[in-house]
Amino acid sequence: MEWLHSIILGIVQGITEFLPISSSAHLILVPRLLGWPDQGLMFDIAANTGSLIAVLVYFRQDVVRLTMGFVRTLRPGGFANNPEGHLAWALGWATIPIGLAGLLFKHHVETLARNPLVIGSTALFFGALLWWADRSGIRKRGIDQLSWRDALIIGTAQMFALIPGTSRSGVTMTAALFSGFTREASARFSFLMAIPVGVLAAGLEFRELFHLSPSFSEWLFMGLGLAVSGISAFGVIYWLMAWLRHQSLVPFAIYRIILGLVIFALVL
Repeated sequence: MEWLHSIILGIVQGITEFLPISSSAHLILVPRLLGWPDQGLMFDIAANTGSLIAVLVYFRQDVVRLTMGFVRTLRPGGFANNPEGHLAWALGWATIPIGLAGLLFKHHVETLARNPLVIGSTALFFGALLWWADRSGIRKRGIDQLSWRDALIIGTAQMFALIPGTSRSGVTMTAALFSGFTREASARFSFLMAIPVGVLAAGLEFRELFHLSPSFSEWLFMGLGLAVSGISAFGVIYWLMAWLRHQSLVPFAIYRIILGLVIFALVL
């Protein structure tokens, strides 16, 4: 890799991780379109970690409240008048499906699912689904109205994010919109879901990373990608949360559909 590659790919990861347009698809496609060598698993791990740090920093107050609420639930009667504790358990409940799916299908996701035609297909299908959910959803429920059933539905939808081109934030926001949540509540729960998923993924990936024994220069490239990704992701979260208070997700759905069509045109 070159320094410019690390900077650009870090920006790509940071921008696309929380926008509903699929970061994994862009990290696979951008090097191919620009004729760069594949950045490899180690860089992807670092860039994803940068995005995780960004969401932790942005929602730091929520994380503290959720942690304290969770601790309260461990006491007798701890769920009474404890919406933060309820939400903390809902986030854990929603994480179970993707955790199991990741363990079962990890090998297939890392090989067959990186095919550009797979990415084009998921970009088209889930882009159209996002458009439908945004247009037809009731959009009246807040995150404080989240039930265990809602958490399971959104968490089950999150499993599809293992396939490049799906977009974890996109598919979870789609499921939340279909469940009647507002755009802002859908995005907030989706971003909070990124924390337990990101921590689990980072733990597994860093274990593999140290087995690969990166060189000093590789550590530098990864550090740069992590920093750039984190800064970009924080800016995107800040902007998107403000955007969704008054605007729709349709532009992102249209972008995904165009992206899918372009991929098919280039491949076929």
